[in-house]
Amino acid sequence: MKGSIISGAIYGFLAVALGAFGAHALKSILDDYGIGIWNTAVQYQMFHATAILIIGVLMSAKILGSSKSLKWAAICMNIGIIFFAGSLYVLALSGIKVLGAITPIGGVFFLIGWVLLIVSTLKHAK
Repeated sequence: MKGSIISGAIYGFLAVALGAFGAHALKSILDDYGIGIWNTAVQYQMFHATAILIIGVLMSAKILGSSKSLKWAAICMNIGIIFFAGSLYVLALSGIKVLGAITPIGGVFFLIGWVLLIVSTLKHAK
């Protein structure tokens, strides 16, 4: 629970910092395509950082009990950020297109995390 709040806050902080870095320092380095990739990474990172924070709060308040599904949802979203956003950041900076093949792995982890959040809610909504 505390780990989810901390990791969500760290990813949120990094999303703001990387968004500003992209808007200012990379503006003259990357083309429109690269900036678009960078912005997508920042956006998905922030969405999922917020979700991880919410999961941490749900676990702390025991709103949905002490569900293993919630813990795994947070883990999957953490992994998703690393694979999805991480691969897009590297792709934007390096231009190595094969890195785009890694991005969907992160997307699958995001989807699994969301499904686990749904499962946890349904298990405790009786």
